[in-house]
Amino acid sequence: MGKSILLVAFLFIAISVHPTGVRAADDKKNPAPVPAPKPKPVEEDTTNYDVWTPDPETGRQLAYCKSKGACNKKVLTCPAECPERKPKKNKKQKGCFINCGSKCEATCKWRRAKCNGYGALCYDPRFIGGDGVMFYFHGGKGRSFALVSDTSLHINALFIGNRPYGRKRDYTWVQSIAVMFDTHTLIISAKKVAQWDDSVDVLLVKWDGQEVTVPFQGDAEWKINTGVREVSVERTDDTNSVRVTVGGLVEIDMKAVPVTKEDDKAHNYQLPSNDAFAHFETQFKFRNLSDDVEGILGKTYRPGYVSPVKRGVAMPIMGGEDKYEVPKLTSAACNVCMFQKKPAAGAGSGGAGLADV
Repeated sequence: MGKSILLVAFLFIAISVHPTGVRAADDKKNPAPVPAPKPKPVEEDTTNYDVWTPDPETGRQLAYCKSKGACNKKVLTCPAECPERKPKKNKKQKGCFINCGSKCEATCKWRRAKCNGYGALCYDPRFIGGDGVMFYFHGGKGRSFALVSDTSLHINALFIGNRPYGRKRDYTWVQSIAVMFDTHTLIISAKKVAQWDDSVDVLLVKWDGQEVTVPFQGDAEWKINTGVREVSVERTDDTNSVRVTVGGLVEIDMKAVPVTKEDDKAHNYQLPSNDAFAHFETQFKFRNLSDDVEGILGKTYRPGYVSPVKRGVAMPIMGGEDKYEVPKLTSAACNVCMFQKKPAAGAGSGGAGLADV
């Protein structure tokens, strides 16, 4: 009788435990889905504001912030040192920079590229990386290279150049910049001119393959809202200088300049007399780059990045033409590129190529 009671108790325990054991095994084979990580917060668009009538007593410009962060519905006033967002004497006066994003402030800044600042690309071509290290990247004339390639942003540069007799490489400069994001492409180019005249504007701007006009009067800017972000090209001088803003991604100061006769003589470029080799002095300011960002300039913004270029030499060279070359200005197909452009609704895979620049 005692053995029977023990046997019944054992069977009861086994029956009770078995389903749990089955569930445990099933859970190992089919684990519960792990919640997707929350996306990193995107910096509020710094330019998301309305410009109000200037203060009648001081003339300082006012901005009403429409961003969704802590600056929402706040009114920012330009400092007395720079009362205007777009001073007419831009070469001598700083402009008022209104930031309706996380900083929520109005400050004074020069409205031009700083060739010795972080994110600069100037001269033939010389870079200052996000790590502050200076280097040169020669590329080649008529070829395009990826400056930045990230999950949400891709920037290419088209190089122009000249190779004097007896030289082993081209002398090069950046003539066009293509900014790709979401479903869109924005191109800013310096037109070829035989002789340089700073009073003549040489800028060419294209939005999704179509030329757009940046006005000289009024706010002197071209602006569009894509439904995802605001994009603007704003003149920062009478001619040949613009500030390009792609909300939440990048701000670019660009100035078209020639290769001067003094530089031609000093460096023995041996440039032809019928081409001023108009190119850009450029400075980039990025927002929300990923930790794995690629590109000639982009990778210098990685956390812990250590530059491989030689220090203490007159011309530290950054190689990698094979890694960063793209088949055309509007392509994101390089050996290490990360960006994949989203197709526009109802659009094909075409785009503006080198011939369209």
